[in-house]
Amino acid sequence: MANRPTISDLARAAGVGVATVDRVLNGRLPVREETARRVYEAANSIGYHAAGLIRQRMRQELPEYRLGFLLQKPGHHFYQEFAREIENAVSQASHFRGVPAIEFCASQAPDEIVTKLKLLAGRCRSIGLVAPDHPSITAAVDELKAKNISVFSLLSDFAAGIREGYVGVNNRKVGRTAAWMITKAAKKPGKVAIFVGSHRFHGHELREIGFRAFFREEAPQFTVLDTMVNLETRQITNEAMAELLRRHPDLAGCYVAGGGMEGAISAIREAQLEQSPVMIVNEITPESRAALADKIVTMVIATPLPRLCRELTELMGHAIESGAANAPGQTFLPFDIYLPENI
Repeated sequence: MANRPTISDLARAAGVGVATVDRVLNGRLPVREETARRVYEAANSIGYHAAGLIRQRMRQELPEYRLGFLLQKPGHHFYQEFAREIENAVSQASHFRGVPAIEFCASQAPDEIVTKLKLLAGRCRSIGLVAPDHPSITAAVDELKAKNISVFSLLSDFAAGIREGYVGVNNRKVGRTAAWMITKAAKKPGKVAIFVGSHRFHGHELREIGFRAFFREEAPQFTVLDTMVNLETRQITNEAMAELLRRHPDLAGCYVAGGGMEGAISAIREAQLEQSPVMIVNEITPESRAALADKIVTMVIATPLPRLCRELTELMGHAIESGAANAPGQTFLPFDIYLPENI
């Protein structure tokens, strides 16, 4: 059996002296962050038994930041998964020790969101928020900015020019991708439906714009019906989808651009059609995964939550350390595609 690496082996691998390694391990004297990191990376590469201790020592020297997150729909699988990925990303932040404070808002009412936002701001230095684009939310974000509390819009943008940044997918491209798939998968041209949760959600509006633009530019032989607002509820979506199927036997495709996809899926199941319309939904959940397996859903467009949370955590830390950005920007992440053959 190979001998376990010694402190001398670690010093040699890191290109430092044994005394320096001893200081890193025991915290006897200050060691430059760059040097400590080099020792830690060398310890990992050679399998040094105290690599975990070195990381712990390094993290003790890092500043501690409390980060706030306000998500939607506390009982929804997607947002529960979002919260788990936030916790993972914050715990692994490389330049600071993060303490996440994660709250949910069951209502989309702007006043309730503002109340929860201000409560988070009372104990956090930076906040990531999922919210509609509404004047009262913009005013609250502006108020927090004046207090040096940065706010990031997540999934759907709001308070453009005031919030610190947007982190999410390019929603206009998401809408175009959904439209493209319908044109490729539909047996023949026909009517096409689109559901949005609310036009107050900028992301939903951009998906609708991209969706309609694609058909107008690339597939005018399809007819896009009037947009339906489902308030992201299962029941409204189910009833509206059942009515679409009854009124439009030539329905070629449907895109649920926000929440409520469970209602559309159940309506298709209940209809038991010989030829179902092509259905596109967002986010991979137990319901959408099962619908893919049953060939009820053709494609799921999903947010890459692990990468989003890592990017967001780093941006929040940078905003705390460096102050507000001179030009608030957008961080677009490539979205994931799920098909019946790759789930």
